[in-house]
Amino acid sequence: MPKAVVLDGDAMRRALTRIAHEIIERNKGIQECVLVGIQTRGADIARRLQERIEQIEGKTIELGVLDISLYRDDLSTKQDEPVVQKPEFPFSLQNRTVILVDDVLYTGRTARAAMDACMDVGRPSRIQLAVLVDRGHRELPIRADFVGKNVPTSTEEAIVVQLEEVDGTEQVIIEEKQ
Repeated sequence: MPKAVVLDGDAMRRALTRIAHEIIERNKGIQECVLVGIQTRGADIARRLQERIEQIEGKTIELGVLDISLYRDDLSTKQDEPVVQKPEFPFSLQNRTVILVDDVLYTGRTARAAMDACMDVGRPSRIQLAVLVDRGHRELPIRADFVGKNVPTSTEEAIVVQLEEVDGTEQVIIEEKQ
């Protein structure tokens, strides 16, 4: 049961539009940039950022999807066998600015795994991180370059991002962990 709604659909759209502008501004355009969405919701958010950047710049930024299942350091603690998706990179990461996109930044372990996966595919000139929500509680020294909303949470709470594509609704909520 939701404890609080952090972002509704309109607030999510505004946050993603702001992130798109920040990506363009920080990189002085998108010529050398590619978006890489982390499965599952990060990939959907990356697609939305791609659309917004195209609307703003009038150019398409390339988009890839990354499954980091085998790169996770907590793989042995997961109960299900991972179903690994092949990286969807219709482009080279070599000497590009890779913008990793995820829904929630928490411990930093997912971002670290995504960076490892990217380095196995190519050698980007730099990697940036864009997240819809940063909830704190980092276990690794990782920070997002682009953040939709900072949401201080306790470790007893969970942030749940719901997207129309996956969940049939648009919102970010805080729930008590079960």
